[in-house]
Amino acid sequence: MTNGVRVERRGHVLEVTLDRPKVNAIDIEASRRLGDAFVMLRDDPELRVGIVTAAGDRIFSAGWDLKAAAANEEVGKWWELDYGPGKFAGLTELWDLNKPVIAAINGHALGGGFELAIACDLLIAADHAEFAMPELPIGILPDSGGIQRIPRRLPYNIALELLLLGRRMTAAEAHRYGMVNAVVPKDQLMPKAREWAELIASGAPLTIQALKEALREIEALSLREAFQLIRGGNLPAYERALASEDSKEGVKAFAEKRKADFKGR
Repeated sequence: MTNGVRVERRGHVLEVTLDRPKVNAIDIEASRRLGDAFVMLRDDPELRVGIVTAAGDRIFSAGWDLKAAAANEEVGKWWELDYGPGKFAGLTELWDLNKPVIAAINGHALGGGFELAIACDLLIAADHAEFAMPELPIGILPDSGGIQRIPRRLPYNIALELLLLGRRMTAAEAHRYGMVNAVVPKDQLMPKAREWAELIASGAPLTIQALKEALREIEALSLREAFQLIRGGNLPAYERALASEDSKEGVKAFAEKRKADFKGR
């Protein structure tokens, strides 16, 4: 795939690599290509999990390509432009993707790069990586997940330090707060991401999709409302998983003390 986004299938895993030297900034074309990749992950039944990373070992992504945005007069209500499926970076608003995505954060995740990373389900960071939201100091609102997700992933006042002050957070600090799942040396980043992806891909795919759907839909609900939604029959992936052949196979394999053979149906 061209336009700064490389896509590779590795069995049931789709690896998506942002490759736009020097800082992996994301313009409209790159955003569309990322969206196409995540739609491929969503729609292909053979694909079960995704990994998103970037080229190089210094910057995961500097976020929105401000030079391109200024040249093309995209500043303002940018979302009214065609950034492709999933809006900015292809993932930040792809609400019907029920397959897990792992962020393998190879370097600094800044602005929209930070927003892309926290749109993922699991985050693994190289130990030299840092996170920052530099938008407000230059008069831009971080509305592709900065406003919406960062205060949900970090303690509120710490989130405001990043949003209001634009300060940087190290990978180690992000791990202490639980925003990042693991911090590893840079040479172990992709092996760890692939290890986790293969572990997920070995599970029952419909059950994993049902889990992601349910977690997304109940996130803002009360405990009682969460139970009511799950019991109400209105979550398609959840209902499909309950009635699947895989659910029966998993129980049967456990009883027979053998490895389950999940088919995704």
